[in-house]
Amino acid sequence: MNLTATLLLISLLQFITGTAATVTDTVPAPRPGATLLFAGDAMQHQAQLDQALSEGGGTKHDYSECFRWIAPAITEADYAVVNLEVPLGGGPRYSGYPCFSAPDSYAQALADAGFDMMLTANNHCLDSGMKAARRTIWALDSLGIDHIGTYHDATDREAKVPFVKTINGIRFGFLNYTYGTNGIPARDGMEVAYIDRDRMAREMRTTREAGAEIMVVTMHWGIEYVLRENAIQRELADFLIKNGADMVIGGHPHVIQPMKMVRDESRGQDVPVVYSLGNFISNMKTGDTRGGAYMRVRVERDEDGKARVKWADYDTFFCAKPTGAGSNFTVIPSDRTDLIPASQLGHWQIFDRAASKVFDTENVGIPRRKQQSK
Repeated sequence: MNLTATLLLISLLQFITGTAATVTDTVPAPRPGATLLFAGDAMQHQAQLDQALSEGGGTKHDYSECFRWIAPAITEADYAVVNLEVPLGGGPRYSGYPCFSAPDSYAQALADAGFDMMLTANNHCLDSGMKAARRTIWALDSLGIDHIGTYHDATDREAKVPFVKTINGIRFGFLNYTYGTNGIPARDGMEVAYIDRDRMAREMRTTREAGAEIMVVTMHWGIEYVLRENAIQRELADFLIKNGADMVIGGHPHVIQPMKMVRDESRGQDVPVVYSLGNFISNMKTGDTRGGAYMRVRVERDEDGKARVKWADYDTFFCAKPTGAGSNFTVIPSDRTDLIPASQLGHWQIFDRAASKVFDTENVGIPRRKQQSK
């Protein structure tokens, strides 16, 4: 019997008997759980540095407007993760491509937008040398931002891996690996978490033994500017799932790639795998690089108390470039395309058409997020 019929029956009984009746909402409360959000590559090209410095009056880098419109989606998650694809070199000079270095205020702006964790194992983490790589670790610690992927030395890595975080009563383990560092070797004891199957399997096992109920493995992999994953990415994803990964989150190509719920029959569960979330913010120019995606994953406890992935979804956004003084690079969600400057709508349409084609035809079990009506 639907709710309308139930209310009519209650009203009829009240009329016949003259007694009052109370209707109790029987919709079950949501189970305890946590929603995680993942975004892609947070770049910082020279034009972004120059614009932020201009917005700061020439004395500081001001990023306060960059994430204004996307922040609500980030902050509503219980825990949000982004790939910080730039060292925090400490200045006084900062630089864009090919050897990145950004001010601490950039990481602070990302944190202010709602990001709780920053991934540092990527191909640009050693761009400005070992001193800047180590300073990035120090800066993130000073800002109170969780981070994984690079470490002062082997002792620091042993102390910080596994990284297990309790979020709404569920213990999540996070790991981060990169395919390489642009040919710059880690020196002077600096530790970067490179893709090494033996080391990954060992650290995943240690993470589970440390009490992680849900294991999240984040990967810097794939071929730049290619909208589909390759065989190496698929093989690595399978390897990670076989070794107990509950989520596999990828980045690096600077364009989006498919998202799939992959069935792990040995554990009787689905594992969300995203091959690339694309750029989060950048000054890249081609249509496919002007936008990106975020993915949300909901984890809840079953009646038996076991934490499981319940669903995942995604949405897209566009990085609008400044149109003059008083504007900045701005991440605009897909439901606010009215905010995109008219001169850049064509770039949004190129990105949106390509992304929709990939996601609509190749995603498996991970739909677009349903927007709330306004």
